[in-house]
Amino acid sequence: MAAELSRLQSPSAIQDALDEFVRLGRADFLARYGFGKSRDYLVRDPRSGELCDSKAIVGVAFGRQFPEEGPLSPEEFSGGEATVVPKLRALGFEVVKVGEDWSQDEVRATVASYFEMLRLEALQFSYKKTEFNAALRQDLKGRSKASVELKHQNISSVLYSMGLPFIPGYKPRSNAQLLLRKAVQQFVLDNPELLRQIVDALEEVKPPSEHMFNAVVIAPPALELVARGEPAGPKIRLPRKVDFAARDESNRKLGRAGEQWVIDFEHQRLIEAGQAELFQRVDWISDHLGDGAGYDILSYDAPSQPRYIEVKTTNGPYASPFIISRNELDFSQEAGDAFFLYRLFQFRQTPSLYILRGDISRQQLHLEPIDYRASFRRLASNA
Repeated sequence: MAAELSRLQSPSAIQDALDEFVRLGRADFLARYGFGKSRDYLVRDPRSGELCDSKAIVGVAFGRQFPEEGPLSPEEFSGGEATVVPKLRALGFEVVKVGEDWSQDEVRATVASYFEMLRLEALQFSYKKTEFNAALRQDLKGRSKASVELKHQNISSVLYSMGLPFIPGYKPRSNAQLLLRKAVQQFVLDNPELLRQIVDALEEVKPPSEHMFNAVVIAPPALELVARGEPAGPKIRLPRKVDFAARDESNRKLGRAGEQWVIDFEHQRLIEAGQAELFQRVDWISDHLGDGAGYDILSYDAPSQPRYIEVKTTNGPYASPFIISRNELDFSQEAGDAFFLYRLFQFRQTPSLYILRGDISRQQLHLEPIDYRASFRRLASNA
């Protein structure tokens, strides 16, 4: 039945099954669908933190994604490490081996270790993740190297959701344990000065000593579909000073350095395209007109083919979020394919960029409104 399980691709279907498990309770859920208790692996509900029987959840989730076929029965597929476990993990859910759940002390130690690595990363000090992993496991209950790495990826996901920097080497992995989410949030609240030190260090503008433009352009990140989790208590309200994406946007020194780098990049691009004479027409719009134009740099692909470039620069990693203004969004729609967003990342180390072309609202982005303009005027109804 591996072919049947391969068709299950919906995190929301898994979450629906988990919701029903929590609502009915373990005994009633298993009885309703004819499953027995899992002997080896449980899946954690990211909303409640409850551990649920993995095979039963997958069987019921199949019916949620394919209601015309209904849930799989226990006899229709095998559970365990070779089938159900990789499926659940691939869809972003945490799977726990029976008897190996993480304690509060273990989670706290893991969070503290992660933030020490993040501090060293921000200060550009040399360190080895493998050494931190090994040292941490001395304080844990027989955890494997892979399980610690997964927890570190979960921490990256929590920080990413809070708009904070994370360790680039630990790609965010969603659906962290409820206890872990709470521990990360508490660490942030308890250590504001450490967090500010990390963010300030990451924002430090150190233009790269060498401009190497070959192979710096990569594909933009794919839009990641994740299960929606309920917040762990009241939403954490962080001081604006540690909103990493907002600080990237307001750090004019970093922005100017990134724009200057892009101007040099455009020079190189036009030379390689056999259009070196067009560089004389390149204009740094934001430098002499300010930020109201909806783009930063005017370049060209041909004498009658302008390229309107908006530059977003960060010292952070590949998938760092960034802020788009209403004006920039509107201009991207007006300019269409002539609009280019250059996302420049890891600027102080080895600058790379990806390019989004055209209407930003049609890109593989999730646009989340973060501010509102308040006034005492409202458009009248046409009725």
